[in-house]
Amino acid sequence: MSTTPTVDITKMKPNDPCWCGSGYKFKRCHKPSTDRVIAGAISPMRPVPAEIERPHYAEHGGTDDRDEPMVKPPETIDRMRRTGKAAAAILREVGAAIEPGITTDELDALCHRLCIEAGGYPSPLNYGLDPSFPKSICTSVNEVICHGIPDSRVLRDGDIINLDVTLFREGVHGDTNATWAVGTADPESMRLIRTTRECTSLGIAAVKPGRPVSDIGRAIQDHAEAAGFSVVRAFVGHGVGTEFHTRPEILHYYHPRNDTVMEPGMTFTIEPMIAIGAWEQRMWDDGWTAATVDGKRTAQFEHTMVVTDDGVELLTLHEDGQWSGDGGSATP
Repeated sequence: MSTTPTVDITKMKPNDPCWCGSGYKFKRCHKPSTDRVIAGAISPMRPVPAEIERPHYAEHGGTDDRDEPMVKPPETIDRMRRTGKAAAAILREVGAAIEPGITTDELDALCHRLCIEAGGYPSPLNYGLDPSFPKSICTSVNEVICHGIPDSRVLRDGDIINLDVTLFREGVHGDTNATWAVGTADPESMRLIRTTRECTSLGIAAVKPGRPVSDIGRAIQDHAEAAGFSVVRAFVGHGVGTEFHTRPEILHYYHPRNDTVMEPGMTFTIEPMIAIGAWEQRMWDDGWTAATVDGKRTAQFEHTMVVTDDGVELLTLHEDGQWSGDGGSATP
């Protein structure tokens, strides 16, 4: 995990010595880049062995066209618990490979192999239509909000990256993600990551049976905006189980019509995307990658969970009980 001093980089001048102690000028070291992330070359889709169980869209693409009850039976939750822990282990291992000089395609190759070794299918692979997603993990760098496609782009010192891993195994999906700094990121990027992790934790803490899911968005929005950040609104948390994306919809900002009442046995994700600047997005021509309109950075964390009789259980928590990614404690 990267550590940085408390420095207001907005008051630093380009020729000041960099805050990190490198001896270089700020502009040559950790001044946040105004360069937008540029797509690299995308390698061919990686094959999955025939013996691996596949979701219904794996061969020909597709989305979640089958409705699924929001409240799951105990047997389904047990399968989600095992699959979720396996997804958490994969996320942790791929995250450990992040370093300056590695490509996001190399991270995809690692995730793909780990999913197969775990006896599962990488859920993003061939999901969707016109086009379907061509890779096994989403790698969203700097201003990319979500659904970044792994490619030949090399990660640079000072980047931040979100890894979004979903594993399909035992007929269910386990969906989780986290954000890391690449090498040493600037203080504002680290504050963004830390605040996003706190927002996710507060959203999870708002999960209580008998309460509307709008409580989740209120908790996230209040904390993000108090820190001077914004909440991306175009992408939401979602129900998950035998289907990848299903009911209920979980907004990460408050809206009174997001009023589904939480019940024990209900499974869904909370995955707020928090931005330094504007929350509005622009879509790349690839049909998947969403980036901030102003090019400022975003971060995200995600867990799959089940509502319990008295609160919530995280189904994608690593077996050691710790969150993956940077940002320190998940509790504000």
